[in-house]
Amino acid sequence: MTPGIPDGSAALERAGRFRPLAAAAIAHRPLTTAEAHSVLASDDGELPCVLWAAYAARHHHFGNRVRLCVLNNARSGLCPEDCGYCSQSAVATSDIARYRLKPVDELVAAAHAAVERGARRYCMVTSARGPSDRDVRHFADAARRIRAEYPTLELCVSLGLMGDTEALRLRSAGIDFVNHNLNTSRRFYPEICSTHTYDDRLETVRSAKRAGLSACSGVIVGMGETDDDLVDVALALRTLDVESLPVNFLLPIDGTPLADREPPPVGRCLRALALFRLTNPQADVRAAGGRERALGPLQGLSLFAASSIFVDGYLTTPGQVPAEARRMIEDLGFEVDLESPAAVALAAAPTA
Repeated sequence: MTPGIPDGSAALERAGRFRPLAAAAIAHRPLTTAEAHSVLASDDGELPCVLWAAYAARHHHFGNRVRLCVLNNARSGLCPEDCGYCSQSAVATSDIARYRLKPVDELVAAAHAAVERGARRYCMVTSARGPSDRDVRHFADAARRIRAEYPTLELCVSLGLMGDTEALRLRSAGIDFVNHNLNTSRRFYPEICSTHTYDDRLETVRSAKRAGLSACSGVIVGMGETDDDLVDVALALRTLDVESLPVNFLLPIDGTPLADREPPPVGRCLRALALFRLTNPQADVRAAGGRERALGPLQGLSLFAASSIFVDGYLTTPGQVPAEARRMIEDLGFEVDLESPAAVALAAAPTA
């Protein structure tokens, strides 16, 4: 082990009264609602114990590896939905770039750039209610070309609401993951969106799973939800058995209905990450959008619960540059996941 970061057993000893929760996560025993609430209700003095509990579970399933992920905003703005947090929605007046679908060549070139920056996963995202038949063909074409060059690069798409037919076509083209976040609880969902329902989102995740795709689905912390809401969505994601779970933190963007919200406090962000790790121990929990502002100089602490992070920005906002992210990871004693898709592709290429 790297000095300063203990192994899982030592972390378990440091978890204090949260040790039984970490042990449950390691043993795949679901947390009760009361146990989940105890994570969010802990006080600041207990935060180190909460993080050690999360780390014990994280270490058991993922070791100290951190996977880097890169997003590509393949179509920006122009969305008919009214999600209150989103600068691309129909109700937002945010000053953002707006453009139609990027050509396949651009999507492939961006995949090359993502691999060069150390990404293990590349996610192509569009603003839309859901994909048209043309959209599905477009991303299927891009996926086949990318897969031919980088057979081990994880490919993800986030295209809005979709059903089984679209999911099956994407899987046959080589897509690995479909991202569709639940964002919050069933109870709170109508407070942030009225143009589609929580059940619409649930069904999209289920369609991905039925098609044999891995589900990437997570949350946004800080939109005005209660502890009950965070616990409910954490347990819902466990029921869905999502393989990847991005935890976003509200980044209030001018021109959106939630622009006046204050970012959630650092302690709440870290407790939320711990909650999602302990309730979904085998999921690749990702410290995602807004972490740079919400956690500031303490964002490295997110790695005690998260096993992956986004680098190089988000859809309409900047993020941590890859070199800085690598330094943060290594300075804390974690390890960048170095199973490079570029190296794998090179090794598989025929020699002259």
